[in-house]
Amino acid sequence: MLELKVEIEKEELILKKDFLKSLVSFLFLFALSIMVFWFWKTNGQKKETEIDYITFINSVKTGQVAEVTIIGNQIKGKYSNGEYFRTSGPKEDPELTKLFIESNIKVIYKDAERSANILQLITWVLIIGGSVFIIYIFIRQMQGSQGKALSFGRAKPRLLDQNAKKVTFEDVAGMDEVKVEVQEIIDFLKDPKKFTKLGGKIPKGVIIVGPPGCGKTLLAQAIAGEAGVPFYSISGSEFVEMFVGVGAARVRDLFYQARRNPPCIIFIDEIDAVGRHRGAGLGGGHDEREQTLNQLLVEMDGVDNKEGIIVFAASNRPDILDPALLRRGRFDRHIVVPMPDIKGRLEILKVHSRNKPLDDDVNLEAIARGTPGFSGADLANLVNEATLLAARKDKKKVGNDDFEEAKDKVLMGLARKSVISDKEREMVAYHEAGHSLVAKLLPEADPVHKVSIIPRGMAMGITQQLPKEDRYLVTKVQAITAVSVLVAGRAAEEIIFSEQTSGAGSDLERATDLARKMVCDWGMSEKLGPLTFGKREEQIFLGKELAYHQNYSDETAKEIDEEVKRIVTECYERSKTLLKENIDALHRIARALLERETLEEEDIDRLIRGEELLPVKIEPSKGTGEKASAKESAREKSKAPSIVKPEPVGGA
Repeated sequence: MLELKVEIEKEELILKKDFLKSLVSFLFLFALSIMVFWFWKTNGQKKETEIDYITFINSVKTGQVAEVTIIGNQIKGKYSNGEYFRTSGPKEDPELTKLFIESNIKVIYKDAERSANILQLITWVLIIGGSVFIIYIFIRQMQGSQGKALSFGRAKPRLLDQNAKKVTFEDVAGMDEVKVEVQEIIDFLKDPKKFTKLGGKIPKGVIIVGPPGCGKTLLAQAIAGEAGVPFYSISGSEFVEMFVGVGAARVRDLFYQARRNPPCIIFIDEIDAVGRHRGAGLGGGHDEREQTLNQLLVEMDGVDNKEGIIVFAASNRPDILDPALLRRGRFDRHIVVPMPDIKGRLEILKVHSRNKPLDDDVNLEAIARGTPGFSGADLANLVNEATLLAARKDKKKVGNDDFEEAKDKVLMGLARKSVISDKEREMVAYHEAGHSLVAKLLPEADPVHKVSIIPRGMAMGITQQLPKEDRYLVTKVQAITAVSVLVAGRAAEEIIFSEQTSGAGSDLERATDLARKMVCDWGMSEKLGPLTFGKREEQIFLGKELAYHQNYSDETAKEIDEEVKRIVTECYERSKTLLKENIDALHRIARALLERETLEEEDIDRLIRGEELLPVKIEPSKGTGEKASAKESAREKSKAPSIVKPEPVGGA
C-alpha cells in the first residue's frame, strides 16, 4: 500500500503541475483581455483637447462650437473645424442651456450613472467569470486526481468494433477440425435456448493451446465475428501490477463489463501470465499474481450459463497452468491447434496471397510441400517477404523465383557477400556435395531440394532436404539414414583433402543428438533393448529442455555412450564407402557447385547419371566480374549447420 500511496502522490504532483500551468495561462489571458478592453476604452475614442470652462463659454458665444454632449458635469464637444474638446462645468446651468439655444448648437444629454454602471458591469462580469473558471478548473483537476488514483483497479479490455471488418472462418485456414469443434459454441451464442431447453450446460470456458504463430488469437476473433457478439480482448499481463489487489480488481471489473453486454466473449491472451501453477506459500509472503488467479477462478465459477458469457484463453505453456484453472466447469473445452499439415499450409498460402498479383509460374502446392514445420505466421511472413522482393525488383507480379528467394531467406537467413580463399570455397563445395550425394544414394533419405554454397545467416553452405509428405513418426532406418547424411560432409572432406575442418561441427552435434535419441528415447538399440533412459522436462510447444534427470547407473551411462558412438561411427563409415564408390559423381557435383553456386534436384540427378547440365544464364554481381562474383558468394568458416532438414517428430 505504501507503493500505491507513493504512486498516487506522484500522480497528484503531475496534476498540480498541470493545474498551475493552466492557471498561469488563464491569468495571462485574463490580463490580456483587460488590457485590450482598456485600450479600446481609452484609445478607441477620438482625440480630445482639454480646455477650461471660460474658454468653452467664449467659444460658444463666438460660434466656434458645432455640437455638445453633456454627461453630468462632463462636457464634450466638437468645433466647427472638426476638432474635439472636453471640459467640466456646473450641472444643470440654465444660463448655459439658454446660450446653447441662442447659438443654435446641437446638444445631447446622457445619464452619467447609467454609463458608469455599464462600465462597472463589464468589469465585474470579467472578474466573476474568471474566478468561476478558475474554481471550475481546480475542481476538475481534483476530480481527475481521484479518478486516476482509483483507475488502477479498472480493466481496460479492447472491445472489437462491430462496425469494422470482421474476422470470419474464411480468414482462418489450416484448422478444419478445430472449426468443427468451436461451431457448437457459435451456435450457442446465436441461439442459446436450443441447448438450455433440454437442460444442457454450455461450456463456460475454452482454452486454446498450441505453438506460437499457429492462429490461436485469430481463431478467437473469428468465433466472435461469426457469432456477431461483443469481443473483449485483454492480455494476461495486463492484470498483473506492482500494487496489491489491483489485479483482482481488474478481473472483477472485466466480468462486470461483460455482464452488462451479454452475450459476449472474453478473450484472455497469454493466460499463463496470471494462471501459472500456484506454489506452496511456505515463504510467508503474498503473491499478487496468485490473488489475481484466485479472483479469476471465483469469477468463472460465478458465470451463469444463462448470461451468455464464454471465456476464451490462449497459451503456449499449458504445462505450467494451475490445475484448478483447467478443470472442467471452468475451462470445459481444451482445443489444441497444431502446426498445419501440407493441406493446411496450402489453404493458408491461398488466404494470404488472395489479394496479391501472382505470376502464372507460382505453384502454391510446391511451396506448401517445401515448408514443413511452418506455422501460419511463418507462411504469412513468407508471402509478405516474396511480395517485398518483387516490389524491390519493380515487378508487377510476384513470381515463383520471389517465393524461392523468400523461402531461402526465411529458412536459412540473408545471403552474405563474403570473400574467402579458393581453397576454403573448394572444401565447402565438396562438403555439400557429400551431403547431397549420400542423400541421393540412400533410398530412405528425404529428397534433396537444393544445394548451395552461398553463405546465408550463420551457415556457409546449405543442403536442403524436404520430405515428400508430413512425417509424424520416424523409423529406425530413417533415423540411421539421417545420421549418415549428416556425417557425409565430414567424410567427403577426409576423402578429398585428407583433412578435418570445423565446418562439420554442427553436423556432428546433430548426428550425435539423433543417435542419443535413438538409444535413450526411442529404444532402438539392440544392445540396451526397448528401454528409455533419463527423464526430460520440456516446454511442450516451445521445444526448450528445462532439465534432465539421470535415472540410470554410471555403468548404463557408459553403455549408452558406447552405443551412440557405434551408431555414428557405423554411419560415418557407411557414408565414406558410398562416396568412394561414387567418387566421379562427387567430383562432378562439387565442380558444378563451384561453377554455379546453387544446384536444384534435377541438376544433381543429371550429374549423378553423368549427363551435362543444361545451360543457365548467370548474371554476375553489379560492379564485379565473374571471379569477383564467385568469391563474394563463397562461404566463410563457421560451425553452423550445413544441412537444413526438419527435426524428426515423435517416437516409433
